[in-house]
Amino acid sequence: MPSKDSQHSSPAPSRAAAETLFHVRDLARIYGDGSAAVTALAGIDLDLLAGELIVLLGASGSGKSTLLNQLGGLDSPTRGTLLYRGANLAEFDEDELTVFRRDAVGFVFQAYNLIPSLTARENVALITEICHDPMAPEEALALVDLADRMDHFPAQLSGGEQQRVAIARAIAKRPEVLLCDEPTGALDVHTGITVLEAIERINREIGTLAVIITHNAILADMADRVFTLSDGRIVNRRENRQRAAIRSLAW
Repeated sequence: MPSKDSQHSSPAPSRAAAETLFHVRDLARIYGDGSAAVTALAGIDLDLLAGELIVLLGASGSGKSTLLNQLGGLDSPTRGTLLYRGANLAEFDEDELTVFRRDAVGFVFQAYNLIPSLTARENVALITEICHDPMAPEEALALVDLADRMDHFPAQLSGGEQQRVAIARAIAKRPEVLLCDEPTGALDVHTGITVLEAIERINREIGTLAVIITHNAILADMADRVFTLSDGRIVNRRENRQRAAIRSLAW
């Protein structure tokens, strides 16, 4: 078994037989009208498969967060096809989108959004109490190596530990999709590596499709596939035959 410090982790899983979760064609999002219109997405085509680890790479304003919000049902497209398991998310009403977000998608943001008056265990339990067939909070926290910190309050945890609580909260519902918006943006390199390893472990052990958006090109090597965005378009696509071990990246 390769060590964490080896150059490459195991080969990326075969995508030939993997199920397509998202089918996206000519996806566009335009805000405003007329001369004030702003095009955030200008015609995105991609398919995302079950069990993949995806990096969406690009500078601020490239459309990464807008695309993530579309995939997560937080925003609706102006035009185009956005299918999740064959269902058209653009046609979902608000109740249907709420069920989709609750049952199928876990979100991890740069801000931890933990409730200060609740322990790590209690923060995760907020999600498990409303989901179908969730993990126990203790199980989710153990997956991110916080079994010994679950009764601590956010103020007693480091930034990286708080982010890992946020990841545990996101994955406790056993989501098919984990959407991560700059999850290490507020963290130092060492802490960021720990957080990324937690996301990679969730992807590997549970089989969750994990999508990480970042401006940091170093993270490209850890993914199965990388999509680079600029001005609301995908300008480069890359597939890695092997994922690089996170600690082997040129930090």
